[in-house]
Amino acid sequence: MHSNAMSSGAGGQAESYDRAEANRPAAANGLPQGEPNGQPDGIPEATVARLPVYLRALYGLAERGISTVASEELAAVAGVNSAKLRKDLSHLGSYGIRGVGYDVDYLVYQVSRTLGLTQDWPVVIVGAGNLGRALANYGGFLSRGFTISAMLDSDTAIVGSSIARLTVRHVDDLEDVVARHKVAIGVIATPAGTAQAVCDRLVSAGVTSILNFAPLVLSVPEGVDVRKVDLSIELQILAFHAQRRSAARPMDAPGRPGGNAETLGGRSTPQVIPELAAKG
Repeated sequence: MHSNAMSSGAGGQAESYDRAEANRPAAANGLPQGEPNGQPDGIPEATVARLPVYLRALYGLAERGISTVASEELAAVAGVNSAKLRKDLSHLGSYGIRGVGYDVDYLVYQVSRTLGLTQDWPVVIVGAGNLGRALANYGGFLSRGFTISAMLDSDTAIVGSSIARLTVRHVDDLEDVVARHKVAIGVIATPAGTAQAVCDRLVSAGVTSILNFAPLVLSVPEGVDVRKVDLSIELQILAFHAQRRSAARPMDAPGRPGGNAETLGGRSTPQVIPELAAKG
């Protein structure tokens, strides 16, 4: 079953591209002659981490009706340099066409296929608190190929309630839910104290991809992929940069509270204006 991973603006043509790709001339795909179609092996992790950024930028271009894009333009939208973008896309077998650029719809397909987004990925969310509810109600998952198949919680006051058209089930049903829905990805949105136990059960049930929002590092066996999202760490990093920017600016510069100042040798010093001093 194919998903809505590719938006209508970007074509949503995964099936037709799959059928036609084997018969497309290399030049039509923007590939050099002799370059094999399909996804090359050994794509660097750093490239994989940037592919979702490129995909987001491509969706934005498609929604604006842009059918082709130069590498410089796409790189600017994605926030990377064009040389890095071209190298990243070359791992997908996409080289663009000189003087024309990249076909947006086809590049959406290539990136989506590489990321595995041309099929549905059933997801279970464990933890139906505020964060779990927000995740379940986020419409962007379905449009990118992720279906929230079930929500689980241990709070009897929440179990049985409806969230995002799903009836919250008790966490005791975790193994049954994973097997019944063929869950591929588990999302942990529980307190830290229960996250490891939930992770262990997900892994035992056969889930090998986990997105962890709990504030701790999970221990998993080899072959299980965990992505950690720690909002507090991100805020601390932002605080660090905000502090650096603040320290680099004179706090008593003209127009700021605290009077007039001038910077001498990197230090902020009071600026004495004789006329004002005399009036004082």
